[in-house]
Amino acid sequence: MMHTCKEKFYEFLQEFGIGRSMVLSTSLNDRVTSRMMSVVQKNGVFYFQTDRTFRKYEQLIGNANAALCTDNIQIEGICEELGHPKECPEFCEVFAQRFSKSYAHYSGLPNERLFRFQPKRIERWIYEGDRALVEVMDVEHETYTRTPYEI
Repeated sequence: MMHTCKEKFYEFLQEFGIGRSMVLSTSLNDRVTSRMMSVVQKNGVFYFQTDRTFRKYEQLIGNANAALCTDNIQIEGICEELGHPKECPEFCEVFAQRFSKSYAHYSGLPNERLFRFQPKRIERWIYEGDRALVEVMDVEHETYTRTPYEI
């Protein structure tokens, strides 16, 4: 049965839920860094907040390309700063629901900034019985592949 990228992306979002702790990787001037982040998802777009005095903020402003990773999921995408988290009620609602302590401690701080992460490519390893498959959703080009991993 053939699946469209949109169908698989929708299924993926349902499995992902409203948020997870994820590793965010950013880079600037050939220097790559990674750190754990509290990430929420709404309508197929991912959001996170950070302090504008941190290295990751400087990297994101200088290079909007970033990656998120958790478990068997790798997501490549483009980040855009949206302003202060409290200026985005849609984000605050879901972030407060999923990460209530982080919301209470950090979202109101003056240096906090909200980023939107628009996914371009999602790759994950999935298993059917003993068979390993690599699933790729190219959200940007609307293509979907599921390829057996052969040794």
